[in-house]
Amino acid sequence: MILVMVLSWIIQYLLKSRFAKYSDIPVSLSGAEVASRMLQAHGIRDVNIVSIEGKLTDHYDPTTKTVNLSHDVYYGKSVAAAAVAAHECGHVVQHATGYAWLRMRSALVPVVSFSSNIVSWVLLAGVLFINIFPSLLWIGIGLFAITTLFSFITLPVEINASARAVAWLESAGVTDYETKPMAVDALRWAAYTYVIAALGSLATLLYYISLANRRN
Repeated sequence: MILVMVLSWIIQYLLKSRFAKYSDIPVSLSGAEVASRMLQAHGIRDVNIVSIEGKLTDHYDPTTKTVNLSHDVYYGKSVAAAAVAAHECGHVVQHATGYAWLRMRSALVPVVSFSSNIVSWVLLAGVLFINIFPSLLWIGIGLFAITTLFSFITLPVEINASARAVAWLESAGVTDYETKPMAVDALRWAAYTYVIAALGSLATLLYYISLANRRN
């Protein structure tokens, strides 16, 4: 658990440093322009591109059909901005084409949302009352397992979106032989955050399972 926390901190630090570095490497288009052209290239015309507050807050919202780009990404003309914008549009393309892993992830969203709201309380109650109501801890473990599954299903979704982004940036001439590896590196470090989150969730799940087994 501690190892995962340390790795998470290191990766977050390196991710921010990579994006800061690649934010100084110019490309010809802003993030908003990259997003617009990528969507047009895939025949997608019903998705809006908007600027939002924050840093690394970029995301695609399929419920409102909006690509939400942070201010620096929306207006920035850099490798980092282009990579992030194209990555989010990769999710749009996944949605439009019915990408299987994204469909699975979307199907779990309501369940995960419900589980996330109560799982901490159920686990806490399960630990406190394990001698009185041992099944309660296992119910909490089951709820937490759903969030862990969600974390692992997220991995191929993010990796595929990055692959689509890198391929399109190269084919559109936004990146070249010098800047493509930078875009790949930026998105790779972003993907590492999801890997660590999934491993952290798994480690926590295994901890609660071992605790339940010891009590039994």
